[in-house]
Amino acid sequence: MKIEQYFEQIGQQARAASRHMARATRGDKDRALAAIATAMKQQRDSILAANAKDMAAGKASGLDAALLDRLELTVGRFDDMIEGLEQVAALADPVGEISNLKYRPSGIQIGHMRVPLGVIGIIYESRPNVTIDAAALCLKSGNAAILRGGSEAIHSNRAIAACISEGLIAAGLPGTAVQVIDTTDRAAVGELISRPEYVDVIVPRGGKGLIERISRDARVPVIKHLDGNCHVYIDDQADFDKAMAIAINAKTHRYGTCNTMETLLVAAAIADKILPPLAAVYAEKGVELRGCPASRALVAGMKEASEQDWHEEYLAPILAVKIVAGLDAAMDHIAQYSSAHTESIVTENWTRARRFLAEVDSSSVMVNASTRFADGFEYGLGAEIGISTDKIHARGPVGLEGLTSQKWVVLGDGHVRG
Repeated sequence: MKIEQYFEQIGQQARAASRHMARATRGDKDRALAAIATAMKQQRDSILAANAKDMAAGKASGLDAALLDRLELTVGRFDDMIEGLEQVAALADPVGEISNLKYRPSGIQIGHMRVPLGVIGIIYESRPNVTIDAAALCLKSGNAAILRGGSEAIHSNRAIAACISEGLIAAGLPGTAVQVIDTTDRAAVGELISRPEYVDVIVPRGGKGLIERISRDARVPVIKHLDGNCHVYIDDQADFDKAMAIAINAKTHRYGTCNTMETLLVAAAIADKILPPLAAVYAEKGVELRGCPASRALVAGMKEASEQDWHEEYLAPILAVKIVAGLDAAMDHIAQYSSAHTESIVTENWTRARRFLAEVDSSSVMVNASTRFADGFEYGLGAEIGISTDKIHARGPVGLEGLTSQKWVVLGDGHVRG
């Protein structure tokens, strides 16, 4: 079957399933999640065996260690997938919630009802656990889903997809409510992102190259972030101990995440007091510093920062450092170089903190907290499908509510407009 015909079939099935999912109750959806978890437990050995095939093929094809690590399903990661299904089932169902209901002078009542988006296409690389995470969130939010995992995880994804279909059918929901594209043909991605008659929104999860391609070529709305160039600004009215703890955690807690600090901005008035001790801790942890001339004058051995360093998402133990005159200079730097992901100010001056919150235009803005908190679980969303830096209905960590929209509802009792 040609890829166009294959996707036509998948798209029609997803659209039909989305109408069924829109009327599914919370009980229906939670039963499906429980049934998927049961199927996964029963098929544990076959899923892990399928993953072993993918791992062997990945090693044979020369996948690097980082990709192999993301691809591998250990017993612990398998158990995490089951736990994730249970956590999503425990979340409140946003669908059908009516808010802001009020009377108009005409006597009608108007309000907003939260509704599913419809069909969500999710494109991701390597990690087979994303298959179950994405399926669970789309299912709970009343959407149908078309999932396109990386070709390197095809055996794992097929095995997981069979459990998802089995669980949906067992709960009385269409097995086609979640479909995993069963081909490694790259043309499938082109079909998925260019068929608005079947797909309502695309969520890409992967490297910058993938997301740039999807953003450029998609004819369907995209929820995305390209990179996470996150900043921490240490104000001259910061508490020293708080600033040390936040600047160290924001960079060294984990290096390969999109909410890791990549640029440290320090007010000139306190730079000579806080930069040297910070640099000493970074050196102990193996973090390479690249700084402006003023920073390099205070820290021996600091490398010179290039213009590109201010734009960079390192995802590595490398940190750009710049001394700035004060709050306005810090916000100017963030406005010029930030990827609009997450920024934090460390200060005891709440007038400045409020200005930072109001004027910094990123999806998460923080006061006296590490950028590492920019995460759906930490925000109380239970789980997230990704992080959006776009200025659309979903901004920042995207959980169940971000996978829904709102429509106006009007309640009358025979009202007519005069």
